Amino acid sequence: MTGTHRFHSWDKALPVAGTAETIAASRPAEDWRRLSAGPGTKGPRLHEWCYVALADLQADAFGGARQALWTRGLLIRRRLADGELAFFATWCPAGTSIATLVAVEGRRWSIEDGFETAKNELGLDHNETRSWHGWHRHVSLVVLAFAMMAAIRNRANAAMAMPKKTPPPRIRRHQASSVGRFRKSGA
Repeated sequence: MTGTHRFHSWDKALPVAGTAETIAASRPAEDWRRLSAGPGTKGPRLHEWCYVALADLQADAFGGARQALWTRGLLIRRRLADGELAFFATWCPAGTSIATLVAVEGRRWSIEDGFETAKNELGLDHNETRSWHGWHRHVSLVVLAFAMMAAIRNRANAAMAMPKKTPPPRIRRHQASSVGRFRKSGA
């Protein structure tokens, strides 16, 4: 979502309204927390994060089976190096911590990477189906193959990571020679 997307809060003591960028600019310094979105190739992916709750709604109003209070909100990520902002609309149970929201957002990269791998290696996007059934079968087969390959890769990586046990050195004991068992070569 871009910074020009508009948000409005309701049923909150302090109303929030405006574009995502203006809401981010209006947040005081104490609202920002430095958190990791998960491990990356170069260590933890640290950013500054801010969460703004916009509305509390009953889940049963949206077809939920349980009576529960859910919150609609705006999660804002600020890059440490240059202050670049990214915005994420959230829909979560009321009281969900910002650390949990950041961890969930951090999973997005691995999900996108999985789809890209399924497209490139298994042909997820190589279908010319003309019916929902054909498309569903193709996608189901590719996702099943991807899950199987991921499980095989996981086992292979775990086996390679385990330290190999070196067998104890064999101790050769001098065996008593008997006639006919050992003969020295004449050469």
